[in-house]
Amino acid sequence: MRIGVVFGFAMLAASLISTAHADVKMNGTFVSDAACPATQAIKNGKNPGNISTDAGQSYQLLAGNKDAPTHYLILVPGADPQRRWVKVSCGHVSGSSAATAPAAAGGQGKSTASGKPDYVFALSWQPAFCETKSSKTECKAQNANDFYATHFTLHGLWPQPNGNFYCQATATDKANDNPAHWKDLPPVKLDPGTRAELDRVMPGTASQLDRHEWIKHGTCYGKGQQEYFSDALNLTRAVNASPVRDLFARSIGGKLTADQIRGAFDNAFGAGAGDRVRVSCVIDPSNGRRLIGELTLGLAGPIGPNSSLKDLLLASVPTNKAGCPTGTVDAIGFQ
Repeated sequence: MRIGVVFGFAMLAASLISTAHADVKMNGTFVSDAACPATQAIKNGKNPGNISTDAGQSYQLLAGNKDAPTHYLILVPGADPQRRWVKVSCGHVSGSSAATAPAAAGGQGKSTASGKPDYVFALSWQPAFCETKSSKTECKAQNANDFYATHFTLHGLWPQPNGNFYCQATATDKANDNPAHWKDLPPVKLDPGTRAELDRVMPGTASQLDRHEWIKHGTCYGKGQQEYFSDALNLTRAVNASPVRDLFARSIGGKLTADQIRGAFDNAFGAGAGDRVRVSCVIDPSNGRRLIGELTLGLAGPIGPNSSLKDLLLASVPTNKAGCPTGTVDAIGFQ
C-alpha cells in the first residue's frame, strides 16, 4: 500500500512538472521582420529542409515555449513538418490572445478588453521587397517610372483576430494557398477601374497576391471582393497622399528611423497616430543592408468608402514597440 501511495505521489509530481514546462497556447499571427531559421526543435536546432521565415510574411501562431516566451511555435506552409520554432526576436505578434504576447512582442491593439485591433493594414516598400525576392514576376522588370518607385504598395488588409483566416474557404483553396499554387486559386473579380488601380498599387497581382489575400483574409471581411479591395485601396491612397509618402520619397537612398516615420504619421493623421504604426525591415541578401520593407498599422472601427484613416488609427491603442529602429529607403532596381 505504501509503495502504491509513493508511486502515486511520484506520478502526480511528474505530471505537475510536465505541466509547468508545457507550451503556452497562443492564437494570432507571427509577422517575421527578417529571414530567420524555423527549426523543428529549440534545443538541438534541427531544421529539416533548412527552412527560414520570409521577412514581412505572416504565419499562424500556435504557442510560446513558456509564459514569457523566448521562442514561438508557428505554422510554415510547405515545410515538413509544418510546425516550427522561431526566436521571438525574429518578428512580432499581431492579434494574439495570450496575455503575455502583446508585452513580449509589441502586438498592436484596440482599446478593448481583448487588446486586439479590428484590422491590421500592411503597406510595403516594393523596391526593398524585390531586393529579397528577385525571382518574383513583379520584380524582374523595374524602372524609375514605376508607381512603386516612389509610393507605398498594398500588401493587405487583415481582419482581426487572425484566427479569422479562410472563412468558408474550401479545403482545396486552403491547400493551394502557398505561393507556388496561388495561380490555382479562384480569380478575384473586380470592376475594370478597381482592377486597374489594384494592379498598379499591388504589384504582387502579377504573382496572384490578390488571390491569396482574398482567400486568407478577405473572406473574413464581411463584404464582397469589390468592397474589400476598394476599401484597402482607399486606405492606401490616403497614406500615399500624405506627408508620410513625401518623407519616404525624398529619403530614397538614405535612412529613416522608426521615430521619424511615426512622427510623419502624427503630422499627417493627428497626434498619436504614429504610435499605432510598426516598422519592419528586411536584409538585402547581396550586401547586408537593412532596408525598410513594410509598415503595419493597427486600425479599429468600421471601414467603408468614406472612412477616415485618422479616425481608424486613433481608435486603436498604441503598439508596444516601434519595430525596426532604422533602415534604408531602398531605390528601385537591384543595388
